[in-house]
Amino acid sequence: MTLYAQHFVDRNHIIIAGVSRKGNKFGNSAVKELQKRGFTISIVHPTANAIDGLQCIRSCKEAGDSNAGLLVVLPPKNVPEVLKDAAAAGIKNVWLQQGAESPESITLAESLGLECVSGKCILMYAEEVEGIHKFHRTILHWFGKM
Repeated sequence: MTLYAQHFVDRNHIIIAGVSRKGNKFGNSAVKELQKRGFTISIVHPTANAIDGLQCIRSCKEAGDSNAGLLVVLPPKNVPEVLKDAAAAGIKNVWLQQGAESPESITLAESLGLECVSGKCILMYAEEVEGIHKFHRTILHWFGKM
């Protein structure tokens, strides 16, 4: 596991940007899975008051926890604003879920002093890994890519 990935999953609190009101996106699945694994979850959403039974916040600053990690599950064009918000809130650990990353957002994260994980699925790293993610993780271990 990379050092930044380890730093991220060592957090107790994960803020997630990219959870859908419709409840059918990866962000919604991540909320449920990460809660099952014992993480405290906050959802950043610009307009929703609550999703999946959790109160939403409008910015990372509203979470009031600079030790939280930020999981970003947004289209790449929406990522820079969230990264700037995280940096302004003092958050240092950011995970750009597969599909959220772009070369520009990775460069921006580095320029903001953020520890950034990208190109990896959070559900393969946050313990206790189960199901298909456990299988994929085992395969990556076999090939020395974990």
